[in-house]
Amino acid sequence: MVAALVPPPQFDDATFDTYRADPAYPSQQGTKDLLTVFSTGGAPAERGGLFRRAKKAPEMKPGVYLDGGFGVGKTHLLASVYHAMPARRKYFGSFIEYTALVGALGYQKTVELFRGADLLCIDEFELDDPGDTMVMTRLLAELVPTGTKLAATSNTPPGALGEGRFAAQDFLREIHAMASNFETLRIDGTDYRQRAIDGHAIALDDAAYAQALADAGAAGTVSDDDFGALVSHLASVHPSRYIRLIDGISEIGLREVVQLEDQSAALRFVAFVDRAYDAQLPVRATGRPLDEVFAPEMLTGGYRKKYLRAISRLNALTHS
Repeated sequence: MVAALVPPPQFDDATFDTYRADPAYPSQQGTKDLLTVFSTGGAPAERGGLFRRAKKAPEMKPGVYLDGGFGVGKTHLLASVYHAMPARRKYFGSFIEYTALVGALGYQKTVELFRGADLLCIDEFELDDPGDTMVMTRLLAELVPTGTKLAATSNTPPGALGEGRFAAQDFLREIHAMASNFETLRIDGTDYRQRAIDGHAIALDDAAYAQALADAGAAGTVSDDDFGALVSHLASVHPSRYIRLIDGISEIGLREVVQLEDQSAALRFVAFVDRAYDAQLPVRATGRPLDEVFAPEMLTGGYRKKYLRAISRLNALTHS
């Protein structure tokens, strides 16, 4: 589990140079510049003459929190921080991976494991489970005094008042003991995953589904599961081990997708989608379009951010 605490394969080569800031949203370039300072300790590059005085690097807190909507490149920037920081001991994982580690090793052993680490990157910091949130807060509070730097992301749901300012406020409130250690960096923009996508997630008929899996199977290993059976199986596997379900798979096939009504089943499916997206596995499905898999009332409840993130990712994976 510890060895897996590195950026997902799709971000193996992520750098600040490969992050394409949208000129329409200056906060993207501004955040990139500040994270460069955070990672390297140097000032952002500045154009000018030979005799221009060097710009002093701004003082930064030991932690940065990237606050923004879906698909604005937060994970790319987080991975860039990981790759850019000249650190001997650094870790990159999702919130659920860190909490699963605490569950597996125990709190004190996890503290001992990370004590002295140079950097912890936490992707998709979750605020909906008070117990997990407080465990992470305690863990981070023990690591910062030893010199560990922190970088975290979370999501803002589209349409939230103030374009998601509440996300930053919620984060700082929930980790109140650590709030003063975090610099909040706001990233505006549109979901890049949806820019080239027209309409819903793609749902195939039976013939097209069979052909798609046959084509993919000629070049790799594909899965072919009944949607209901997969959702039921997820209940018997800890979410931290979902990555093993897709190990060696090059494409995911789901038959007879239906809308999920059970909150627990829906949240397990969200965790599975996150792992599939990290691995960039195309998804082929029949039945209901996967962007309609969550019941409408779920999209207005406390887990709204998770479901909307999953919909964005499912849309992208069915078009890949």
